[in-house]
Amino acid sequence: MTGSAEGAERTPGRLAALLIDASAEAISAAGGHAGGVYLRSGTPGLLRLAVLEGLPGPLFHPWWRMHVDRPFPVADAYRLGVEVVLPNATETMRRYPQFAAGLPFRFGSLYVPVVGGPTVFGVLTVLRPSAADATELLSARERLAQVAGELGSALRALEDGDPSAVSWDGGPLCVRPPASRPPAGRLGRFAWDPVTDAVTADERLNVVMGSVPTEAGSTAEAFARAVAPGDAERIVAALREAARGRSPALPLYVRDADGALRLVEVWGPYDDTAASGTAPVRGLVLEPASGAVADAAADLLPEGVVCLDRLGVVVYANPSAARLLRRSRTELLGRPLWEGVPWLNQTAFEDHLRGALLSPDAVHFHVRRPSAHVREGAAHPFGGDWLAMSVHPGQDLLTCTVRPGHRMTTDSSSGLLDAPGTPETAGAPSLAPLYRPIVLAIALTEAVTARQVSAVVMRELLPAFGGRRLAIYLLQERHLYLAWETGFPKGFLAPFEGVGLDARLPGVETLTTGRPLFFDSMQQLADAYPGIPLDATEGARAFLPLIASGRPVGSCILGFDRPRSFSTEERTVLTAMAGLIAHAMEKAKRYESEAALARGLQQALLPRRLSQHPLMETAGRYLPGTQGMEVGGDWYDVVAAGDGLALVIGDVQGHGVQAAATMGQLRSAVRAFALGDRPPDEVMSGTNHLLIDLDAALFASCCYIRLDPSTGVAQAAVAGHPPPLLRRPDGRTQVVDLPGGVVLGVDAQARYPVAELLMEPGAVLALYTDGLVERPGVDIDDGISALRVALARAGAPAVRPGGRSLTGVADRLTAKARHTTDRPDDIALLLAIRRATPAPRR
Repeated sequence: MTGSAEGAERTPGRLAALLIDASAEAISAAGGHAGGVYLRSGTPGLLRLAVLEGLPGPLFHPWWRMHVDRPFPVADAYRLGVEVVLPNATETMRRYPQFAAGLPFRFGSLYVPVVGGPTVFGVLTVLRPSAADATELLSARERLAQVAGELGSALRALEDGDPSAVSWDGGPLCVRPPASRPPAGRLGRFAWDPVTDAVTADERLNVVMGSVPTEAGSTAEAFARAVAPGDAERIVAALREAARGRSPALPLYVRDADGALRLVEVWGPYDDTAASGTAPVRGLVLEPASGAVADAAADLLPEGVVCLDRLGVVVYANPSAARLLRRSRTELLGRPLWEGVPWLNQTAFEDHLRGALLSPDAVHFHVRRPSAHVREGAAHPFGGDWLAMSVHPGQDLLTCTVRPGHRMTTDSSSGLLDAPGTPETAGAPSLAPLYRPIVLAIALTEAVTARQVSAVVMRELLPAFGGRRLAIYLLQERHLYLAWETGFPKGFLAPFEGVGLDARLPGVETLTTGRPLFFDSMQQLADAYPGIPLDATEGARAFLPLIASGRPVGSCILGFDRPRSFSTEERTVLTAMAGLIAHAMEKAKRYESEAALARGLQQALLPRRLSQHPLMETAGRYLPGTQGMEVGGDWYDVVAAGDGLALVIGDVQGHGVQAAATMGQLRSAVRAFALGDRPPDEVMSGTNHLLIDLDAALFASCCYIRLDPSTGVAQAAVAGHPPPLLRRPDGRTQVVDLPGGVVLGVDAQARYPVAELLMEPGAVLALYTDGLVERPGVDIDDGISALRVALARAGAPAVRPGGRSLTGVADRLTAKARHTTDRPDDIALLLAIRRATPAPRR
């Protein structure tokens, strides 16, 4: 549970001030207990938490970064530009299971995009007590939207002055929320002028400090020594940071000459004058009264009592707590509890503390305290006794009670914490508690291809452990082949492609032995494998076997920029995660085999050649989806029907082998009816009965048009399908409004009315499936209108031989979809043009 160096990178004060003020106002407006602002970063598609108010930053490190394509409420609010309201945990789990798995506590939350003009800068978020439903939050939503709007306008103005000013690439500013009541104790204010180095104080500060002699307040260093002799350097550093327009780490807890706790806060002007480091600084010194955190009687209690503020900092500890935790009160006060008591720095304690911060429920657990005779950080697998701890939530403070617990056997239940006990943990806080394996597990359930699995691992696993490099190899015919890599120098991994299982390489041996391999440095790796090629970094490496249900799948390599050790907990978590990755990869291989079968089936069922007529030209296009199975039930066809042509397009619900097979059966049925020149309504009814008799539990939409090329008269029947488009010879393009029946496969008694339309020579008829016009968050009618405009602008195909082919128009209408890497559905398009004269014989 440690902070990050990122948190030291600070954005200029004007931006910080706007974000902090908006966050505080939003928390107040929505009745929340915590909140913050996500802001766009210099990395495309990545949001960063810029301000976190009312929660300890280290405890929420996994949520510091957010990719805009993740299934999280913050990402949706930013990407779609809509408010996301989650009144309670039930609604959160229903809509965002991955987010709920990471924070499985009783709280509600609101997310409002911060928009200035055409730009979405970020998302304002508030965490609050649960509500019964969204209607209880209507007034809060209105006020929050107003705050977000004002922030968006301010950020737009800031960006106009400096286009690079509104982005965030560091860690969050963690600030205390406004207190629900005025602070108890004595408080005094002061000001510092960096130019003259003069400090001036108000009358009340003399009361706080006994007195501030003129000579003591004449310089920053003298003033700092008077406030806190042992922490003077920290105070001076904070003053200088504020003078540069940067926000120092707050709050700043210090101790006076007698060891009593004091709180110092400083702030500078948030404008361009701060750039020179000469801007005046203001601040305050607070000396809490004993009653501010606990009644004096608490000092006499046999039960340990520790009070934390909402950033996890200890503001009170009674003598019993100090004795039970084996830390002096001086070691506890003014420090985060997990730093004051290092053996509480573990995953389960993080979860309990997060729960107390986010929900109204008290948490109760047992923790094993290291034996008194064992030095801190040394191994003590069987030593120590148990403490019973409870954390009780409060609006401004959390109260933690500590008492001796009964002897308990060690197990993995969430109510038991075991003190870390290997030398590896000493002096090197574990990064593993920053990650919850259940989040990776849920994210992997949404990945269906090997590439998607690898992308999830890169996005979820690397940041959690501070890794910079990733390589995943999959086993094929006793050789390992690279499936994904990121961060390695170009071409570095090429010599390892296709290595056999007899090669002496760590990536091979981790798979053949089933044991993970960890190397604290590249030198350690070179010593273990002499002659192995090494990249330029000196960092650590982890080689993990990917084994699913006892079957080898491949190996995973994690690379780090710097040497580091791996604690026992980290090794255990990484090994468990490797198992999750292996199962996901094995599922992906099965999926890809089924997808290949479905693609082959679909290609066999789609028409290789369309029926022709001297007075007609047709062109068809099919694009598979790129999400999920990538193969669906869309089809098109042109069939000779008597002395005319039948134009057909349809869409079977779902994806995969079953959808493709059902599509083939429907296509065959429609062809058979068309070849018999049956009327359109009979074709629809007959196909409807066939799909019901198949009992495939699928339904389908379809549009069937029987056209007489010599007269241009067409008869059409529609079953729940998007309407055709008709481009007239003069360029006017319209949506053909046809009466229709319900989709096929639902109602055996359904009727499908027939309508007539006329195609003049040179007119183009366009039939399409919804994949071409439907987009998430966009009304399908808007998509149809956009396609109509595109058809009108595509230009008129020549109605005489030798002119522009209709295939060119088909290519233009599908160009955007072809170049879209993320198509949620497959697409079918069928175009037909009526010629003025017959095409010549070839």
